Amino acid sequence: QVQLVESGGDTVQSGGSLRLSCVASGFSRDSYAIGWFRQAPGKEREGLSAISSVDGGTYYSDSAEGRFTTSRDAAKNTVYLQMNNLQPNDTAIYYCAARYIPSTPVVVTPMVVLYDYWGRGTQVTVLP
Repeated sequence: QVQLVESGGDTVQSGGSLRLSCVASGFSRDSYAIGWFRQAPGKEREGLSAISSVDGGTYYSDSAEGRFTTSRDAAKNTVYLQMNNLQPNDTAIYYCAARYIPSTPVVVTPMVVLYDYWGRGTQVTVLP
């Protein structure tokens, strides 16, 4: 059973930074993608980034490009989301999610409907 646990959420001032972690376990094969998502109150869940376990390839949505970076530490089964220059409209619950992908390199995108396994989320609050 795939399990995902996020951590690292906090309250920060505008312009601050945070690094979120996602510990993933229980995969039955080695080819999968981990995505980062967020959901603000009253809004739909939004995809931010994704990373492939096959080749480490990454993909960023327009909301994340330039300020957010996703990386992984395979030895720790952990994927990170480094977020810089945070703004009040970044306030949301941040989730990581996983899906299986082919064992050959493919482009992985953070489309909500593609992901089958979800963590419980971690709260990020950015104060003005």
